[in-house]
Amino acid sequence: MEAAESIRAAELVGALSLATDLGTGQPLEHALRTAVLAMRLGERADASAEELADTYYVALLHASGCTSNGHEATLLFGEDIEHRAAFFLIDPADPSQVRAFYNAYVGPGRPPEVRERMIEAALSDPARARDSFAAMCEVAQRFAGWLELGPGIEAALEYVFARWDGKGLPRDVGGEELPLPARLLHVARDFSLFLTAAGPDDARAVLERRSGTAYDLRLAELGARHLGDVCAELDETRMWEHALESEPSPRVRLDGDGIDAGFAAFAALAGLKSPWLREHSTAVADLAEAAAWRLGVPAETVAFLRRAALAADLGRVGVSNAIWEKPGPLGFGEWERVRLHPHFTERAFAQSQALAPIGVLAGSHHERLDGSGYHRGLRGLTLDRAKRILAAADCYSAMRAPRPHRPALEPAAAEAELRREVEKGQLDAETVDAVLAAAGHRIPRPRRELPAGLTRRELEVLLALVLGHSNQAIADELGISAKTVGHHVQHVYQKVGVRSRAAVTVWAFEHDLVHG
Repeated sequence: MEAAESIRAAELVGALSLATDLGTGQPLEHALRTAVLAMRLGERADASAEELADTYYVALLHASGCTSNGHEATLLFGEDIEHRAAFFLIDPADPSQVRAFYNAYVGPGRPPEVRERMIEAALSDPARARDSFAAMCEVAQRFAGWLELGPGIEAALEYVFARWDGKGLPRDVGGEELPLPARLLHVARDFSLFLTAAGPDDARAVLERRSGTAYDLRLAELGARHLGDVCAELDETRMWEHALESEPSPRVRLDGDGIDAGFAAFAALAGLKSPWLREHSTAVADLAEAAAWRLGVPAETVAFLRRAALAADLGRVGVSNAIWEKPGPLGFGEWERVRLHPHFTERAFAQSQALAPIGVLAGSHHERLDGSGYHRGLRGLTLDRAKRILAAADCYSAMRAPRPHRPALEPAAAEAELRREVEKGQLDAETVDAVLAAAGHRIPRPRRELPAGLTRRELEVLLALVLGHSNQAIADELGISAKTVGHHVQHVYQKVGVRSRAAVTVWAFEHDLVHG
């Protein structure tokens, strides 16, 4: 396993967009299709090369801040995914549609009088919604900044929820004040949404109905008039290829630091999902990396493993916070959703030839040696060292952090639990030792057979020789005669195959016998 030295930014951001589709309740081709539609519309609108380049990444990144208010949304709506998909289909400038939305989704399962109070509170505090949308935009801007995609992209991402008539976010900003990439996004995004929800005729009707209010009048008319051309030859089974082919030249590539920034974004997207998960991905990555070094894993594999650890929980965004933040035991159906999140992680990377191997490793973090893990139920030799390290690091890090249904385990309790999983044949003993040592636990050095058939007494004499002690000094230290020390020295020389103290010292270093 080797970490890629260079990769197309479109592939990395495309993988991120698949996860954000999961987090917003959209089909997995939505963000990719939005990028393709925005590019085709931009070409017909005579956008400049620079504007097209910005439009492409704005379209892929526009929902990357979707997890930033997941916890708060769950408190109001009882979950953080289903209501998002419904909200995108209403006109937020129409008070009647907003009230109908709140009536349908706020406080599910609560008594009617409680729901009514929650609805009225939400309607009377529009600043709360504005703050949530602003946070989503800011997170997307930060991710674009991490990847150094360019100031035009960061600037346009501020206007993901803006409108041509100035009734969006930020308030009173509209018309030509909005960057062209943002205006192209608005038309392409909503067209993609309604194409899925209602079909091409209704999607065209939405463009025409909202022309001049939500959308740039000229762009909406262009979209409606050239609908057939804009959607020509779009094959939903090839949407990944369509999106990569749509990136304008010169195509952006990321090197080591840029790739690492992308994987940091994957970890942040998962961490923002819930306060309970804020530090989990980075903690797993740090622990897995340290354990891998202790086990002598090659440097290129360590880098690969760290990236996989950062991305391992990306699939969590596709599972509702109603499950992740449930204070009690999970039901059967809830557990089945939980068991899907490694699959979601793996599939987010599966379309990219460069990223797919990382996705396979990342998606294995809940596998166990006895086949009792998920999502594939792998066992034994099918779990290589990297998979074993990731599983142990994830398990330990999860136990050491609090969760809604339990407090954090103390270090000793977490170690005991890992040891029990080793005894049950679920985790690898050597890997668990490395993870525990990396976490600061004292792990006894296992007694090992000495090389060249040395006895323990001969080892003691050898180590004294390495320190430059004379035969008499060694005799005094060990409480034996100098003559006996001489016999031991000769036996050591014969067994090791050397003739001098200098040579036997080098041999001791070669066999890792010299420690502080």
